[in-house]
Amino acid sequence: MGEKLTKDDIRKIEEEIEHRKLVLRPQITKEIAAAAAMGDRSENFEYYAAKKANGENNSRIEYLEHMLKTAVVMEDHSDEDEVGLNKLVEVCNTARDKTDTYKIVTPIRGDSLKKRISIESPIGKALFGHRKGDIVHVSTPSGGFDLKVISVKKDDSNDDIRAY
Repeated sequence: MGEKLTKDDIRKIEEEIEHRKLVLRPQITKEIAAAAAMGDRSENFEYYAAKKANGENNSRIEYLEHMLKTAVVMEDHSDEDEVGLNKLVEVCNTARDKTDTYKIVTPIRGDSLKKRISIESPIGKALFGHRKGDIVHVSTPSGGFDLKVISVKKDDSNDDIRAY
């Protein structure tokens, strides 16, 4: 089974592949040629750096193309007031009386430092499908905690999967 992606995730990956093939690859090829023209390659740092950049770019293209071939496309069928993909969810930790707002995303876009929580994370799994007012239990190895759903809003902001 492949990576879980939305249609928007797929579009962004396709854009990155196109950028890498049409912009970065020709640029790196020119850098390799220019460095090779300097003469002796055995001590030519620029040549080796350009060759390394070329390998990294090609590896990334290969990885992204494989990801697209094996992807499982996910669609959000949640109601407007129900926790689902690309929804902003404000929650309150009932034990600590602390509120946080998370965006529920596919695993590839998860980033806890930016408050983007994957649907496969413990918090994402617990919240998915719940509505305002629900109290959900988040299981953790140390036992867990309860969150109360304060609000659910659709978020169409354009979060990058990865910058080129």
